[in-house]
Amino acid sequence: MARAPHCGVSLVSGAWESLQAELQRWRDDGRTVEFWLRDDDAAAPHAALERLFELTGRWQIPLALAVIPHHAEGQLFSSLPPGTDVLQHGFDHRNRAGEGEKKCEFPSGEASEHAKERLCRGRERLTALAGSRAIDVLVPPWNRISAALIPLLAGWGFRGISRFRPRMAKRSAGVLEVNTHVDLIAWKGGRGFVGVELALEQAVRHLAARRLAAVDSTEPTGWLTHHACHDAATWRFLEELFARLQEQPAVRWRSARELFGFAPPPVPAQR
Repeated sequence: MARAPHCGVSLVSGAWESLQAELQRWRDDGRTVEFWLRDDDAAAPHAALERLFELTGRWQIPLALAVIPHHAEGQLFSSLPPGTDVLQHGFDHRNRAGEGEKKCEFPSGEASEHAKERLCRGRERLTALAGSRAIDVLVPPWNRISAALIPLLAGWGFRGISRFRPRMAKRSAGVLEVNTHVDLIAWKGGRGFVGVELALEQAVRHLAARRLAAVDSTEPTGWLTHHACHDAATWRFLEELFARLQEQPAVRWRSARELFGFAPPPVPAQR
């Protein structure tokens, strides 16, 4: 029996071709593909974060940085490059879920006043540290939050929320939702890169669903990164992704500030 040829390279090539084909379908329809980039778990200056800043700056990709308020250090904000928006990543990123439940900082079993106290304290601290870079958008750790808290968020000062998977509704109780859809980390597989094929499969799946109106077609496709978990393969993928998409006339990267309807930060006065 003849042996099947090794097809690792062709699989990777096929994944890029699938993305290219989907982007071409959008272009043929006269539509622009909108992407956005969210990076989670920021708190302090980090070599990997500096690398992400360099990469997004080189390709002019707006970055939404989800910062954990309780652990945030002032030095982080003094080095933020232009085009970086600061989102609130819960309060302390501590799991409060019950035994046997999926990890969650704001589970259904917790009293809402306790969640409110932490979220408002975190919002105040993040605003004090990040100034006009901070926007009132909640990124719940592990992308989970009790459904009972969603109607309360607007009253606590939040205008937006960002989780994972296609949104069920664009706006709920005055809060706009813009999610991410492509996770680059294999959380159950050693916390390395998920691989080119799976990463691009996630992207193509969401783009096709949007194009066919199987999900909200107006929700930009979000890429989710975790700088501290990036291995060499993750960095190589991001380099190639940004380079390839730069050549696509039908692709536009959006900032979180744009997507959630916040005004641009003031331009520093010239000395």
